[in-house]
Amino acid sequence: MVASDLDRTLIYSSAALALGMPDAQAPRLLSIEVHESKPLSYMTEDAAVLLEHLGTEAVFVPTTTRTRKQYQRIQLPGPAPKYAICANGGHILVDGATDRDWHEAVVRRLADECAPLAEIRAYFTATTDLSWVRKHRVAEDLFAYLVVERERLPEEWLKRFGDWAEDRGWTVSLQGRKVYAVPKPLTKSAAMREVARRCGATLTLAAGDSLLDADLLLAADRAWRPGHGELADTAWTAPHLDILGERGVAAGEEILRRFRATVAEHHASVPTQLNGSPAVLPDPA
Repeated sequence: MVASDLDRTLIYSSAALALGMPDAQAPRLLSIEVHESKPLSYMTEDAAVLLEHLGTEAVFVPTTTRTRKQYQRIQLPGPAPKYAICANGGHILVDGATDRDWHEAVVRRLADECAPLAEIRAYFTATTDLSWVRKHRVAEDLFAYLVVERERLPEEWLKRFGDWAEDRGWTVSLQGRKVYAVPKPLTKSAAMREVARRCGATLTLAAGDSLLDADLLLAADRAWRPGHGELADTAWTAPHLDILGERGVAAGEEILRRFRATVAEHHASVPTQLNGSPAVLPDPA
């Protein structure tokens, strides 16, 4: 099973492409998201082909902090994923529909373990300044974020807010122009483990670029991160993590190559029956 973050991991806005080569050498790009009648996110055409193949070779699970509505704008190449993880683990989609039991269990846990969302929103209202905040947003009634002018964002405010939120069971993360406040129990890793259980996955692979992806990468059997993003900026690592040198859209393409190569290695190592299906191994006990 492959559980991958999307934004700035597999797909990229025009501002995040990091096309450092001469224009004539730039890769051909495929638009995979349109918002308000304008193309918003891209991957290389080679990456699109890799993802099409991966979708037939493994259970591919898009794993994102995006809301369900934001996720549904994306048109990924290849077979439609049976499972997707949205709202940082708050929703598991099965054939495009929310698993209500999972979502309700998440909501109960957040109510038990964290300060309410209303308290976070009140802090935003009381402490932020319109000179550097463009938008206040609530996502799926689970977490909140600000869209900010990054160059004007006061570092002391971000640190003070992070410390305040930590004491109330929330995590703060700066990603591009967005400051996220997310309850600590709301994790991609918990949702990934649930999907892996349902799939009977014997190997889990993951990739991501931000601090909100760290728990996902730790929970996977093997993981990758690109050469950009919060995790790169903080030199975050783990024993089973491969750190890529590529940045921008080229990193997304390389991550997909690594996924496919690892899936192929895994398939080659699994004993098969005469009909080609995986063999049932005897219980070692």
